Amino acid sequence: MLTRDEMLSHLKVRRPIAAPSMLKCDFGNLRREIELLDSAEASLLHLDVMDGHFVPNLSYGPMVIKRLRPLTNTPFDAHLMISEPARYLDEYVNAGCEAITFHLEAMPEPASLLREIRRRGVVAGLAINPGTPFSVAEPFLKECDLFLVMSVNPGFGGQKFIPDVVTKIRDARSLAGDDLIISVDGGIGRSTIAQCAQAGCDIFVAGSSVFDEPCYTAAIAELQQIANGTRSGC
Repeated sequence: MLTRDEMLSHLKVRRPIAAPSMLKCDFGNLRREIELLDSAEASLLHLDVMDGHFVPNLSYGPMVIKRLRPLTNTPFDAHLMISEPARYLDEYVNAGCEAITFHLEAMPEPASLLREIRRRGVVAGLAINPGTPFSVAEPFLKECDLFLVMSVNPGFGGQKFIPDVVTKIRDARSLAGDDLIISVDGGIGRSTIAQCAQAGCDIFVAGSSVFDEPCYTAAIAELQQIANGTRSGC
């Protein structure tokens, strides 16, 4: 498991990163899915945690993540789409997550939890939903290692990308500079990744555009190639 500093270095060196969203994987063959993603040289696994309360869906929690941890050395980014994220922090740290991201909508005063996550030696992430203005998150960016912009309404995979959120990526990059890791989640594929990369995004959470493809290696490589080409051309 990487320390916070090692994780930040890993993310910055490898960006742009297409991070497979495990919400779309085959839950009946998790070991095989991890093996395929390792073969594809995925740089980050995005773990979608849903509680059926903050979002209208259930997925998995720390017990599943803890069982996955010995199967791979690929870093874990736990995206907590849950109410009361502070209450469960210990469980996700102990499960082996190198990054933990929670929602501003679940904790409107997030600074203390962001600091606590960092104190635990874990990358601290803050997420905002499509309907939340960037101005609400802006005061807390200085406490973040990672800023996650949702480009669909959280809760279900396979939704259509909401293009208006690209402005939030651009604003965050302009305000925070190069040190902040910016991620986007929802509807990311060949037709949407370029505009996010051009706005300054680093991590592109990809569900259907990886797991619905016959070859994960080719899918991840293509997405990263598109993003890298766009960033290089800025």
